[in-house]
Formats: sequence, C-alpha cells, structure tokens
Amino acid sequence: MDNSLDVNKKYLLQGNQAIVEGALAAGCRFYAGYPITPSSEIAEEMSLKLPRLGGTFIQMEDELAAMGAIIGASLAGVKSLTATSGPGFSLMQENLGFACMTEVPVVVVNVMRGGPSTGMPTSPAQADVMQARWGTHGDHAVIVMAVSSVSDAYEITIHAFNLSEKYRVPVILLADEIVGHTREAITLPPNKKMEVFNRITPSVPPEWYEPYEDNSRGVPPMAAMGSGYRHHVTGLMHDSKGYPCFRPDVVKAFHKRMYRKLAGGAGDIQMTKSYMLDDAEVAVITFGAVSRSAVRAVKMAREQGIKAGFLQLVTLFPFPKTVVDSLLRQCRAALVPEMNMGQIVREVRAVNNQAVIKQLNRFDGLMITPNQIFEKLMNM
Repeated sequence: MDNSLDVNKKYLLQGNQAIVEGALAAGCRFYAGYPITPSSEIAEEMSLKLPRLGGTFIQMEDELAAMGAIIGASLAGVKSLTATSGPGFSLMQENLGFACMTEVPVVVVNVMRGGPSTGMPTSPAQADVMQARWGTHGDHAVIVMAVSSVSDAYEITIHAFNLSEKYRVPVILLADEIVGHTREAITLPPNKKMEVFNRITPSVPPEWYEPYEDNSRGVPPMAAMGSGYRHHVTGLMHDSKGYPCFRPDVVKAFHKRMYRKLAGGAGDIQMTKSYMLDDAEVAVITFGAVSRSAVRAVKMAREQGIKAGFLQLVTLFPFPKTVVDSLLRQCRAALVPEMNMGQIVREVRAVNNQAVIKQLNRFDGLMITPNQIFEKLMNM
C-alpha cells in the first residue's frame, strides 16, 4: 500500500512532515535514526511510510550508529536520510567526516534547538550553523542548506537530495523548532515539475572502474556495492582506487578536487530568495525561521517610506558570496538577524568588510519578532 500524499492537493502539514514528503518524492528509501526533540516526527512519519513504499526504516541505538547506517545504505545504492537535533548532531560528526572523505551522498536533517548540551529541547535556536559547516575535523567539502517554511521544507529537501547525489557529498539540512512544528497549508507540486536527480553510475566495465578518479566535474561516477564493481572504502586518505595513500601530491589533489567540485557547481548549489530588493537601500539578510519575521518587517518598513528589501539564504555553505557582495554594494546598510550570538553575520562581514552591517541577535529561546527587526531598520 502506497500512503504517500497526492500531488495537486492541499494539506495541513508540519514542517517535519513536509521534510518527510520531500525526501520520499526525491526517492529516499532508507532511514536510520534515533528519536530526539524537536525532530522526532520525521522518524515517526518515516517509520510509517517507508515500509509501504518498499523502503527500510531502522531505529538505531544512537545517532553515531544512525550516521553509519545511512552511509552503508548509500554505498549500496539507496538514497538515505537521518534526522536529529543538536546533541545527536554532535554525535554524528565522526561519521559525517567519514562520509566526506569517502564521498558518500547522504542527507542529514538537524532541527535546531537551544543549546549547548541538553539545552532547551522545545525552544528554537539557530546556533548550529558553524557546527554544520565545520563540526567534523579536517578540511572537508559539505553543503549546508536551511528551510524557513513548510513549503520550503518540502522543496528544499528534494534539492538537498539532488545536490547530494549530483556532487557525491553530504548535505546538512537545517530547520529549527519553529519550522519543524509549524503547521501550514501546502499544495504539493506535481512530481514531474520537481527535478529528481540520481547519481551517475559508471559507463566503463568493472575492471576499468576507479571509484575516486578525477574528471572535468571533479565528481566520479558511483557504482553500488554488490553491482559487480570493486570498492575499497576507507576513512584514510586514499588514491583514485580507494586504497590508502599519503603521497603529498595525492593528498593535495584530493583536497583540491573536493573543493573544485562544489566551486564548479556554485550556480546550481548556492540558492537564495529575494523580496523587494530591486530598489532597496537597506537589506535584511536572514535564513531559516527568522526569514518569516523579516518579510513582515520589510513590509512595515516600506509602509513608513523606508526602501527595505530582504534576502533569504537557502544555501549557507558554500556561502553565496557573489549575491551577498552585490547586495552590499547596492544598499547603504544591511541587517543580519539570527537566533544565536552571531554566526552568519561573520560570513556576511567577510564578504565586504567596508559595508555597514548591523546584527540583531536573540538567544533566549524565543523567536525574533517582526517588530524587533522593524525597530532596528528604523534606527538604521
């Protein structure tokens, strides 16, 4: 029995439920995870829906094991997902590094909550941004995206799977307690209008296959284990066949290829959304749930004669420097509100440290309101 939702019909869904629907539409057929507030609804929905679609759901003993399980499933050729929140995401970092080193496409959802440690399990926060980019050790390539609404949760989850498969890289999808638990009406778009990308498989015979060979894209084809192609998978630095190799020229070429494949796909990877920016003189740059407040605040500012505009960062890393730089050159000032003590604002300032950039931070477990953003805009 297939109990996935019909397209072209309107539903009242939580953000967490929309992530599930997006994952299923993208072709996800394996989920391993451990329940944790405020992401548990993702596991619950997957446990119901995956078996009925011929997929597999496993509740693991902890988040470290969950990360290992989705890596194994992906190596076997199955699109795989796990979801967690702050403490669980911390446990995933070691195996996340393994996925980066071995170029295994997986999607990891982090529904952020107040921290550090156990923190505030039922309160929203956006303080896991730098952990998402740099949580695992060593130089590594990874894509980080953020959702702001229920419709975002559906569509961007599909994009997250597409990018993971296209570039053989883990994708971290950041939501937060507000987005995860907000219910909104959503009409699912027809699947035929949502691109679904499947990893490129080898076009050469098994004896010629090199699982980590370089090519013009920097993304080698990926054969599924058990399909007749030989694999050697290790977390050690390795050569194009996957065998441990510490030669300086091999190590250097590996790192450069990891970054080149994402740089080459920047136009595809770096997603943003804009609102009223054509004539904007002041800009609000946000991501995640705060984007909802920012849109309202910009409307309020416009009503007062302030030419304000709004840029939502969908892709946080690789950071969309070109778009942000163009905006900072256009506007006389920019405001970066976020539910932490200041993380994305550092990336914005690194793009253009001559621009006037203000920050608005809230880290008490409550949402940044439209009025707070509006008042800051009025003072700018």
